Amino acid sequence: MRQLLKRRVGWIVCCVLVMTITCITVLESVTSAHELDSDRNRFLLLDSRIVEETENARLALGTVQKHKSNPLFVEDKPWEIRFDNLYGNVMYDPDEKIYKCWYSPFIVDRSAKGMTLEQRQKKYRPGPGREMGICYATSKDGIQWEKPELGLVEYEGSKANNLIWRGPHGAGIFKDPSDLNPARRYKMIMQGVKTSYSADGIHWSKAKAVNLGEIAGDTHNNAFWDSDLKKYIGMTRTWGQKGREVTRIESPDFKKWTNTGVVMEALNRGAQPYAMPVFRYGGVYLGLLASFGDEDRTRSKLAWSPDSIKWHRIDPNSDLIPNSETVLDYDYGCVYACAYPIFLDNEIRLYYGGSDYKHGGWRNGNLSLATLRPDGFAGYQQKTQENPAIITTTGIGYAGQEIRITADVAEGGSVEVSMVDAQGKSVALAEAVSKTVTDGRLTWTVPQWIDGRTTWNKTLKADPTIRLRFKIQRAKLYSFSFAPANQ
Repeated sequence: MRQLLKRRVGWIVCCVLVMTITCITVLESVTSAHELDSDRNRFLLLDSRIVEETENARLALGTVQKHKSNPLFVEDKPWEIRFDNLYGNVMYDPDEKIYKCWYSPFIVDRSAKGMTLEQRQKKYRPGPGREMGICYATSKDGIQWEKPELGLVEYEGSKANNLIWRGPHGAGIFKDPSDLNPARRYKMIMQGVKTSYSADGIHWSKAKAVNLGEIAGDTHNNAFWDSDLKKYIGMTRTWGQKGREVTRIESPDFKKWTNTGVVMEALNRGAQPYAMPVFRYGGVYLGLLASFGDEDRTRSKLAWSPDSIKWHRIDPNSDLIPNSETVLDYDYGCVYACAYPIFLDNEIRLYYGGSDYKHGGWRNGNLSLATLRPDGFAGYQQKTQENPAIITTTGIGYAGQEIRITADVAEGGSVEVSMVDAQGKSVALAEAVSKTVTDGRLTWTVPQWIDGRTTWNKTLKADPTIRLRFKIQRAKLYSFSFAPANQ
């Protein structure tokens, strides 16, 4: 009887484990950036620490696709006078199985709706009593959005709106599963610099000022919990001799903050860092930099950092999310990437605030969407087509895992991969990859000498000094990753 009871208990435990693993797998298929850790089984080649040598190769930004439904939503409510920079914060909530967006329009201002180009060329003047608010929207698929009537905030005598707060400027909002206090599940950082908490992302505590000296914070402030550093990292704004600057702050508890200094300066007056939402992915920090220029337009750039302090611009003459070059098109004037990207199995979603005219002019705004292929932030390709690009990594600490690559391969192109030892000698070759792959498995052959001749087998030995050498032709290589053999 006892043996039967033990078997039944064991069977129940196994079922519970299977169900738990299944649920986790489903939830992880849609992931918000701030929930990702620094799993170094994945290596983005934009991380210069893992690239030892290059030949005829350049690191280029990935190619985004703007969604056919753009703009996803516009200024269509009486209190949405001017989206301006939108300052959007987007997440997928696996608990509620919905997308959530917090955004910040000016709710008291002058509107550009219905204006002609000639009218917009006149100087824009903010309205008297200009005021910003925070609005809330939801979506089942991230494409079709609803603006629910929350009944919380009065606007022109009615609470039938999706406003959650009047007054805060530049609010950055995120859900923090690392905090065990349910009343602090959602966190906000805003101009001032001030912070607030919420249990549901809708009802918020009174804003509390943080003593950080002369930080203006007059931008899209943003923050996230860094599971490696065990700290909250925030990005806000100060002003320097060349104009706008991004400064970094940190806190162990979201209460007491330290200003760790400027981390992104202006290249010049024509390339000022307006805002930079930051997230961690693939063992690096990535920054969605908004760069404000002399033409009074704001463009989307990409930067990376090994530690969230020292930053490197990637392909700085190119835009991650290009502005339209058609005047009055929905994202002609400005592109401000939202915090944070959403990682799906087959794409990365970059939501952004677009506007149809210049930053300081009469403009209408919107929420729009651009997508990247998985790991597609930036990759190596040939400088010139006459010769292949050659990339050699640093020692990868190979322990016998299966190796996979992610690459776009054009017709007639290929990525050839070899393992080389510390002396540069090839010790293994992989079958050439001649089609576009995401985490495509490499099949290896290893040279061995038998009776004075070279033969090949498929037995790889663990070796921490092993390097990978990639030969790239008519292709762009984004990443490589490890996985347990036969997974």
